[in-house]
Amino acid sequence: MADCIFCKIIARQIPSQIVYEDEQAVAFKDVSPQAPTHLLIVPRKHVAGLSACGDEDQALLGHLQRVAASVAAKAGVASGYRLVTNNGRSAGQSVDHLHYHLLGGRSLQWPPG
Repeated sequence: MADCIFCKIIARQIPSQIVYEDEQAVAFKDVSPQAPTHLLIVPRKHVAGLSACGDEDQALLGHLQRVAASVAAKAGVASGYRLVTNNGRSAGQSVDHLHYHLLGGRSLQWPPG
């Protein structure tokens, strides 16, 4: 998508602090961190959100979960982190590209908000 900020980050049209990438996913630091560790994990494939995923995306979704575990370990928060995805504006999704927030490095309260 030409106007998607995450697609532009993936294409290196917008600078970002990328901490991980492979053929299916990219992880980078959030520009407005809500925890000492706040990374975004996005698929290279543009998908608007979790509800837009189909059966063909099952392997991709599993891969994103494994990437999250890997980048959490690399960031030093494997012993405790939160992985969040928002789906839709009413849930707080501000970019229409599937993404996971990985939050860690501090005590995370429940319920979250």
